[in-house]
Amino acid sequence: MAAEVLLRAARAVVDGQEVSVAVRVRDGVITALEPYDAPAAGAAVVELAADEVLLPGLVDTHVHVNEPGRTEWEGFASATRAAAAGGVTTLVDMPLNSIPPTTRVAALEEKRAVARDQVWVDVGFWGGAVPGNVPDLAPLHHAGVFGFKCFLLDSGVEEFPELSPAGFAEAMTETARLGALMIVHAEDAAMLEPCAHGPSYAGFLASRPEAAEERAIGLVIATARSTGGRAHVVHLSAAGAVPALRDARADGVDVSVETCPHYLFFDAEAIPDGATELKCCPPIRGAANRDALWAALVAGDIDLVVSDHSPCTAELKRRDTGDFAEAWGGIASLQLGLSVVWTAARGRGLGLADVARWMASAPARRVGLAGKGEIAVGADADLCVFAPDERFVVDPARLHHKNAVSAYGGRTLTGTVRQTWLRGVPIDLDAAPRGRLLRRDRR
Repeated sequence: MAAEVLLRAARAVVDGQEVSVAVRVRDGVITALEPYDAPAAGAAVVELAADEVLLPGLVDTHVHVNEPGRTEWEGFASATRAAAAGGVTTLVDMPLNSIPPTTRVAALEEKRAVARDQVWVDVGFWGGAVPGNVPDLAPLHHAGVFGFKCFLLDSGVEEFPELSPAGFAEAMTETARLGALMIVHAEDAAMLEPCAHGPSYAGFLASRPEAAEERAIGLVIATARSTGGRAHVVHLSAAGAVPALRDARADGVDVSVETCPHYLFFDAEAIPDGATELKCCPPIRGAANRDALWAALVAGDIDLVVSDHSPCTAELKRRDTGDFAEAWGGIASLQLGLSVVWTAARGRGLGLADVARWMASAPARRVGLAGKGEIAVGADADLCVFAPDERFVVDPARLHHKNAVSAYGGRTLTGTVRQTWLRGVPIDLDAAPRGRLLRRDRR
């Protein structure tokens, strides 16, 4: 391919709108946005098909890659292949469930060494905040993590303990000093009930009430307010917490919030007993709650949508028994997020510009990924060629995820990713991977 490329798209999402455009690319960077019929001027021309839309490459800031240590659950090779197939060009890896977790610089370097030669997309890393590691936060920050993840209740893995309210305040005081973002799994353990063994989804749902999220999010808001720190609530499932978040932001508290494709697509009333592939924490709630999440997303009270890709082996999902108490809580959706959200969004009369904002530009902005998540002059030419009207049935065995376990198996989704470009070149999954490892302080 020539040193310069001109992509012509009759439909593209640029600056929050669908437009007709020619995107000029050189050395992996977008150098100009021109009229659709602009002369090639020596560039190699790539013209999208009439049924295709050019989107910015998605930015997924909530991905559990699980390598090293639990590589049988996923891994950098399989996760980044799935990301590329799903239009995701940048992901940020969570500090758990790898062993060791990313709670000190040595563990970060171990993870980077494992990832370096096997990523098909660009990858950044979160650090972890756990009891006793406040002295490790500044070194991790200076080593380039994009912020810090903590839990306010048992994380589910012993090597990543939760923070007490006092420990959370201590860690937030340090992240405020550093100017770092603290991202929080916010559920109040005191309000949870033991999940009874058996296949009842209603029983599992009742064990993790909305009030547990609401109370914990109240603690996040109060701590961000008192420390002056930057906070982000991950995987919001309880729409009842939205008013408190809205009011806090109106008062100047620096707090943002995400939700996930599964909370926007499924509803508790339609989940059959024994369907442990749909177990996640916090849980998928009722249809009225789902509608309220959509309303908050459209209103801007929810900032972004990311996958919370949390895979495991088939055995850990306990599909043989359907026991919700024993099954691992997590949904693997990295390859499907765009199609899932678009399927639900178009049914509500929303457009691709909305989806691109929630899944590309907003995540990039919140975590400080300069040059990502947008089709703009000076940005990396990370692009997604999307066919928004093409339908397909999800076959878990055909996904690039390491384990063929999917909450979406057998579902018909609308919208397929036909090609994903990383820094001006289409990603070829049959070639060597050429993704980069990202630091917060570098492009």
